[in-house]
Amino acid sequence: MLINGQDLHQFSTYISQINLSFHQYLLLTDEPLLVHTGNVKQTEAMLPQLKAALNGKDLRYIFISHFESDECGGLPLILKHFPKAKPICSQTTAQQLSGFGFINEVIIKKPGEKLNTDGYELEFISYPSEMHLWEGLLVIENRRGIFFSSDLMMGFGAEIGTLKESSWQTEVNNIRSEQVPAPERRAQLQQTLLQLNPSFVATGHGPCLKL
Repeated sequence: MLINGQDLHQFSTYISQINLSFHQYLLLTDEPLLVHTGNVKQTEAMLPQLKAALNGKDLRYIFISHFESDECGGLPLILKHFPKAKPICSQTTAQQLSGFGFINEVIIKKPGEKLNTDGYELEFISYPSEMHLWEGLLVIENRRGIFFSSDLMMGFGAEIGTLKESSWQTEVNNIRSEQVPAPERRAQLQQTLLQLNPSFVATGHGPCLKL
């Protein structure tokens, strides 16, 4: 479903046992970008919707914020259907993918780097993700002001296609130890994020945020 304007599609699954929604996103431009794949089962459910949204266009990029099943578990299946698509991730995530037998070409980005196309500008941000603080990436699409928050900003419940109004400062200040357990790394990330000025947060879980 369209979630923000005319070109951001959200694909979602709700798992009642853990009361959590899982979202993937398609930024539909001349060089379509998929943000996360979901796990294998979620990818299988998403593929018909993804193909319908693309309407004949080929997928160009797949952004992976960090190495976890709901971020990249369905990557081989996506690439089976879209073999020309290029995954974008951090060096650490690329190493983890290769350790699980993934041999396709990967575009490695560092914090502060950008990727520009005719349709969007992606800027990458350091993401010390989850309990192991593996070095992942967050991304903001600068032309639309869309911040893809992965697991950083999230909520529970069957939140599919829903929006919540908030403020960027509130959301950044509310980043908890569950998201980034190292206090110094969390403070550094918050300082970096407060320099941004997004208007919309596309969350990995829970309602999206209109700022």
